[in-house]
Amino acid sequence: MGIAITINGRGHALDVEPETPLLWVLRDTLGLTGTKFGCGIAVCGACTIIVNGRAVRSCTFPISAAEGATITTIEGLANDGTLHPVQQAWIDHQVPQCGYCQSGMIMSVSALLDERPQPTDDEIDASITNICRCGTFARVRRAIRSIADR
Repeated sequence: MGIAITINGRGHALDVEPETPLLWVLRDTLGLTGTKFGCGIAVCGACTIIVNGRAVRSCTFPISAAEGATITTIEGLANDGTLHPVQQAWIDHQVPQCGYCQSGMIMSVSALLDERPQPTDDEIDASITNICRCGTFARVRRAIRSIADR
C-alpha cells in the first residue's frame, strides 16, 4: 500500500507499514537524518518537524497520519542556500552547545513564529517544550526575541 506525502517540497510515494513512525521513514527510508531520535515517546522534541504548518513530534506520529500532508524537516528550512531566519538567529546568538536537540528546537520555533510572529514569553513557554540538556534556553529566548522584535 503506497502512502503519498510531500517532504521539503518533493513528493514521495512510500511503501511502508502504516503504523511506522514518521521519524523512521524520514531517517531510514528517505535518508533525511537531520531529524533526530531522542526519547521515542514524544517528550524531548529532538524529532520535531513541521506537518501542515504545525510542529509535530515525529517519533510517535504514524506515517499513515501524514498521508497527503506537507512536511518540512530541518533539511528543507533554508531557501535557495539562504538560512531561515531562525537558523540565522541560532548562529547569531550562539545557541547550540552539543547540538543534538537543535534541529527539533529550530523546527518548533519556526512553527511558533509562523503562527505568532511576536509571541509573548508565556506563548514561548507554552510552545517550546523541547528539552535541551545543555541548558541553552536563555539563548533560545534571545534568538526568538531577535526575530520577533524586528
